Amino acid sequence: MNIGIWVAQTLLALSMIWAAGMKFFQPVEKLSALWPWTANNVALVKITGVLDLLAGIGLILPGLLHFHPKLTVYAAIGTIVLMIAASIFHIGRGEASQIGVNIVFALIAAFIVWGRSSKVPL
Repeated sequence: MNIGIWVAQTLLALSMIWAAGMKFFQPVEKLSALWPWTANNVALVKITGVLDLLAGIGLILPGLLHFHPKLTVYAAIGTIVLMIAASIFHIGRGEASQIGVNIVFALIAAFIVWGRSSKVPL
């Protein structure tokens, strides 16, 4: 069970860090080809980039360093909240067909919350 939770944490963390990197380092023109919402929301792109990076770090680092492992649970909860907010944002823009990734990420984060809250050792 612990290995499965670590795999989920690692995959979700890498995905979040990748998204942050894209939001920080890709030009808006290239980014908007991938994610159309980014074209007119430059500030939101940077804010979500920071949140993605913090989530990615928070999903892995506390467990690796054995430093306040409960922070992993908080990072996973934050990821769920972020994915719900992203889904609402996309639905509001008429992009409901694009929330599949948000739902999958939220479900993975919920698995992490469940696994790490049920006294599974890191």
